[in-house]
Amino acid sequence: MAYASVVLDIPTRALDGAFDYAAPEALAPDAVVGATVLAPLGGREVVGYVVAVSEEPPASVAPEKVKPLAQVLAAPAFDEKSAEVAAWMAREYACPLADAVRPFLAPGQKVKVVRDAPGDPWRLVSDSVGAVDERWAGLTPAAADWRPRRNAPRQRAVLEALAAGPQRVAELSATIPGAASAVAALAKRGVVAVESRRQVRGSGGQTSLSSAAAPRPAQLTAGQQAALAAIDAAREAANGDVVLVDGVTGSGKTEVYLDAIERSLASGRGALVLVPEISLTAQTVGRFRSRFGDAVAVLHSRLSAGERFDQWDLVRQGVARVVVGARSALFAPLSDPGLIIIDEEHEASYKQDKNPRYHARDVAARMARARGCALVLGSATPSLEALARCREGSWRGAAWTRVSMPERPGASRLPEVRVVDMAEQFRGGGRSVFSAPLSDALRDCASRGEKAVLMLNRRGFANFLMCRECGCVPECPSCSCALTYHERGHYLACHTCGRTWPVRAYPDPSCSCPNCGSRYMGAYGIGTQRVEDELRMLLPEGVEVIRMDADTTRAKGAHQRLLEEFDAAASAVLVGTQMIAKGLDFPEVTLVGVINADTMLKLPDFRAAERTYGLLEQVAGRAGRGESPGQVIVQTYWASHPAMRAVEGHDRALFLEAELAERKEACYPPYSRLGNVVLWGKSDAACRMASKALADAVRASVGEKPGWEVLGPTDCVKARVKDNFRRHVMVKSPVDADLGGVLGAAVSSLGALKGINMSVDIDAYDMM
Repeated sequence: MAYASVVLDIPTRALDGAFDYAAPEALAPDAVVGATVLAPLGGREVVGYVVAVSEEPPASVAPEKVKPLAQVLAAPAFDEKSAEVAAWMAREYACPLADAVRPFLAPGQKVKVVRDAPGDPWRLVSDSVGAVDERWAGLTPAAADWRPRRNAPRQRAVLEALAAGPQRVAELSATIPGAASAVAALAKRGVVAVESRRQVRGSGGQTSLSSAAAPRPAQLTAGQQAALAAIDAAREAANGDVVLVDGVTGSGKTEVYLDAIERSLASGRGALVLVPEISLTAQTVGRFRSRFGDAVAVLHSRLSAGERFDQWDLVRQGVARVVVGARSALFAPLSDPGLIIIDEEHEASYKQDKNPRYHARDVAARMARARGCALVLGSATPSLEALARCREGSWRGAAWTRVSMPERPGASRLPEVRVVDMAEQFRGGGRSVFSAPLSDALRDCASRGEKAVLMLNRRGFANFLMCRECGCVPECPSCSCALTYHERGHYLACHTCGRTWPVRAYPDPSCSCPNCGSRYMGAYGIGTQRVEDELRMLLPEGVEVIRMDADTTRAKGAHQRLLEEFDAAASAVLVGTQMIAKGLDFPEVTLVGVINADTMLKLPDFRAAERTYGLLEQVAGRAGRGESPGQVIVQTYWASHPAMRAVEGHDRALFLEAELAERKEACYPPYSRLGNVVLWGKSDAACRMASKALADAVRASVGEKPGWEVLGPTDCVKARVKDNFRRHVMVKSPVDADLGGVLGAAVSSLGALKGINMSVDIDAYDMM
């Protein structure tokens, strides 16, 4: 008798862990690790996932009392190594084991089961996904000597069509009425052979971007050669070692990835590649497909459920050996990866904001250890955590090595950066969105027929509306945040909950203050729509202005379409938010402008300065990637900040010295670990009581242990979201402490709290 350990997918911490079941002889061949099963629990049957199998019965229960599995619902989605990683994620991030298993499941798979008819087997519900087979028809050798009857024109037409080669039966039916019945008749006579072929839905990442090609360079730079040597050594060590490729923007990190993957494939192993933005996927996939062809699979959230399943299944079958995608692609069923690559590893988008709240970098490090492969982290602005681990030389049993790539290949050079103090511009009479240096540079760029990129970390027309008489700022009635004004469509939007309210233009009576009724409502702040409008007035006709933000990229394929428009234009300006700051490679871009570099710098977040420096350095790197020199103009009201000085001089040390000193004094990462537990509910009083009980439980657990500090409870910066009151408790711990175990135990000790929701975020990134 075989036995299976099953994680039941029930949303409660009370049933955390795996339960043992017997696998009847009829089910045993399919009840393997990774399979989705139906298991009895009490008086009902629930969905679960097999995480281990054994021929020995569980020691704690008599074999005859072990309940049998009821049914196998789906084929294996993961293997034993992935099950180990899922168990580690549950412990590390203080989440139920079922939550940690779900990322490994097939795309679109649900927990719900249905029956088509009474007595039928249960069937797992999914988002209309699954393999789709197409019928193809082709001539057999017998067709050469066979002739249809004179009164069979359809058969004759089908034979003539198939003489050019096999075709889909659906395509034949579209051009020849009744072709399906004719094909069936011909198949009975042995004249035509019909077979099923797997259909792969979606385009899979085709693009016309010129930067999507990856021609092999004549010679690698010294930095590229050193990086490849370090990666080869880590891959051959098969110990989960990590190589941090610290290369300036445009230094050729992608070519290093391509060469390293080529060597991994040659050794019989695959590769996983993560990128931080969906907007980078088409460009990255194009480069990888130009080198590896159809061996590349693409996984990201903008694909339909069917497209995701097809790409995922190609990986599971071993057809695709290189996986490229966003954060979730990390869990693709690649059985034997030799490399895991995380490009732009410093990006906050690698941190998941829902259960399990993992960080892709740390899960990838654990995966690399489990599978004996190398982890490659690439960035021009590495995270402080990655730099700290490289200084230590090891972390959690794996070696961490930093390789520097300080030069760009060929004639390309780092751009000249100029920081413009907007306070001085204002004192000199400047009132425009663009400073005088940026206005002049934009005109010069347009006159030369070149391209420019303007980055503003704010969508909409203005940050907010404010009454000029009483100072009232319209706020979302469900969230504690001001509404953003969008001129296109004249509406106010809450960028927290997504609700919108129409606003008509002055002097319409409906454009009035909600507090005093005044019609003198002024738009304050700068948004991408306003920058776009002012650019069109500043630049001559013929220069295209393309806006790329969350509003213009809602539709499927919008990221790729906008970038292709920019690439194809003779002269253009790309205006966008953070999504245009990373990874994009357009040699024609000679000017980069940052409208307001202070947007993130003043947020109540200890990572604000690091994020600002990283974003500015990254967006600056979009300029001067071709033969023409690049220029970067950064507009700020805080020109003396170390982040600004470091970007201006391309000298990271200017930023690190001040930042690390502050972090060490306040005991923030990388000198500690940080956990953030957020509680929310409709009742403010209940939320306050629950947050205090949690803080008391954590304090009782850690006591006076050195390196531990419990902060709060207190209101979140966004104290109310969607009519829910929000409070949080923050915990600092030593770097090597079991923070997830401590917080998980404290949360479990409170039991079920009526009307209160709770999220545990280990190694937290979102402080809001």
